[in-house]
Amino acid sequence: MALLISILLFVVVALAGAVIGMKLWVRPQEAIERVTGTGPAHTENIPIHPSLMFHELVKKLGTMMPINPKEAGVIQRRMVRAGIRNPNAMKYLYGSKALFGIGLPLVMSLAVANTAADPTYKILTVLASAAMGFFGPNEYVSLRSRKRQKEIRRGLPNALDLLVVCVESGLGLDQAVVQVAKDLDEAHPDISEEFAFVNYELKAGKRRIDALRNLGERTAVDDLKKLVAVLIQADRFGTGVAQSLRAHSEFMRVQARQIAEEKAAKLGVKLVFPIFFCILPSLFVVTVGPMVVKIMRDVLPMMNNL
Repeated sequence: MALLISILLFVVVALAGAVIGMKLWVRPQEAIERVTGTGPAHTENIPIHPSLMFHELVKKLGTMMPINPKEAGVIQRRMVRAGIRNPNAMKYLYGSKALFGIGLPLVMSLAVANTAADPTYKILTVLASAAMGFFGPNEYVSLRSRKRQKEIRRGLPNALDLLVVCVESGLGLDQAVVQVAKDLDEAHPDISEEFAFVNYELKAGKRRIDALRNLGERTAVDDLKKLVAVLIQADRFGTGVAQSLRAHSEFMRVQARQIAEEKAAKLGVKLVFPIFFCILPSLFVVTVGPMVVKIMRDVLPMMNNL
């Protein structure tokens, strides 16, 4: 009897252990669903980087911020000129304005709370930090836009010369734009990106005139707008593109030489103040200083003895 009870207890414990193991450890049904692809998709808990969490916080703040449609159009064009083409860029901008507009005054309030400064100065400091945090992102976009325009203006002569070479070698204008975008990818990435966008718009079905006009509007660079006007006139009136580009290249080369001569002519006037305030005082110390020391050491005692 004791042997039978022992066997039954062993069977029960073994079956219970097998059932619990199948349910909690092996899970054959989940394995079958995972292999066949019929089960629900499992999402792994991947750790999120702190920078991504900060981006999500800024994006949520930008979503909650009210956006003026008239101001949004201007800021969007400014961001495109700065090379920022993220679809959520507007949300990030307004989120950063909200975050820094609130965070900087709080930090500045904690910084000046225990100081012995005048309360008026403390209030002005906090207000200045709030203005800096709220308007700082806009100034960053403007600064980046001006920097990008400067880079485009610097790389435009090389792009124009390469465009002339491509057109005169037998390529069409569209193929020449694509070739210039490829060749200038490393040397001048900004203007290469703009030419690549012209190619994308042409592939999307836009007319060449509209794509070229969009190029001038996106960059807001006067020299590039002149080039766009030349290309549009050549396309509209049927004149030779190569001749028009070469004439415009000569015009830009003469204009660049005149700008360089103008800067060289202004250089003498600009050097007056650095020379007067920085070089002349040190020159006087070196040349007149020993004589003044000698006079004070030898001549003044002789005059006092007289």
